Amino acid sequence: MNILSIFIGYITDLIIGDPYSFPHPVIYIGKLIKLVENNIRKICKSDKALKIGGFFLWFITVGVTYLITYLIVKLSSFNTVVFVIVNSFIIYTTLATKCLKDEAVKIYEVLKTGDLEKSRLQLSYIVGRDTTNLNENEIIRATVETVAENTVDGIIAPMFYAFIGGAPLAMAYKAINTLDSMVGYKNDKYMNLGFASAKIDDIANYIPARISVLLMTIGSLILSYNYKNCFKIAIRDRKKHKSPNCAYSEGSVAGALGIQLGGTNIYFGKAVYKPTIGDRLREIEVDDIVRTNKIMYASSVTSLIVFSILWKVIC
Repeated sequence: MNILSIFIGYITDLIIGDPYSFPHPVIYIGKLIKLVENNIRKICKSDKALKIGGFFLWFITVGVTYLITYLIVKLSSFNTVVFVIVNSFIIYTTLATKCLKDEAVKIYEVLKTGDLEKSRLQLSYIVGRDTTNLNENEIIRATVETVAENTVDGIIAPMFYAFIGGAPLAMAYKAINTLDSMVGYKNDKYMNLGFASAKIDDIANYIPARISVLLMTIGSLILSYNYKNCFKIAIRDRKKHKSPNCAYSEGSVAGALGIQLGGTNIYFGKAVYKPTIGDRLREIEVDDIVRTNKIMYASSVTSLIVFSILWKVIC
């Protein structure tokens, strides 16, 4: 029933995505994080105390998320149909295929009109970097990098954990990922409190990020992109990122499209240099956003098929 739920959840995500009016579980996970954070800051004043408090923040957020999801799924198990519906719905909320594509397309469509100001604003909704002074190529690069990175965070990883532990584990992963997005920054405010969240997010994405190279290579082959270079660049440039995981998916996309990613970005007023990923076989262009979306979709379908086969073989 779990594998059926994953298929239904995946298809539902492709069709519906994340409607803006929908009370997404991540919203409530975010509210829980802020509530716990505020209380920890009232108690923990020193750097050491905040670092310890960060572990409590992680355990409470992930623990509560897993427990609530587990209880909901357990309560629905009295009837097979109800269980599949509930399980499928929860898994659907952990995936972000259509949402990711839609946000990238919005930027693509505005760029096509030549309105850089509006493009920068649209991009600011999905990235953490400062978009104020980005030129067209930098906007395209940021969009491609975000789609590539979130192909792991928003699709491959939650699907991977759904196959292992069903909806509860997939939702626990979303809590881990949300913690990293909210407090996993290396700035003065979150250097200590967010330490645990950032490190454990790296651990949670360790296997999915590496699996993504194979999945994106297969996806690139299906799309008739440069699948050999996809694999080559991902492996060659896998360490060219401050994150131990992000360069795998970014390198895969850069190799498949023959473009170069990475470089200096501005985060919270500070310049952060990132080594370049990929070879500049040609200049990056606006249609690379669409091509990256295609790789994302092909990789998501490949993930579903490969994970299903492995699940059948192992189980």
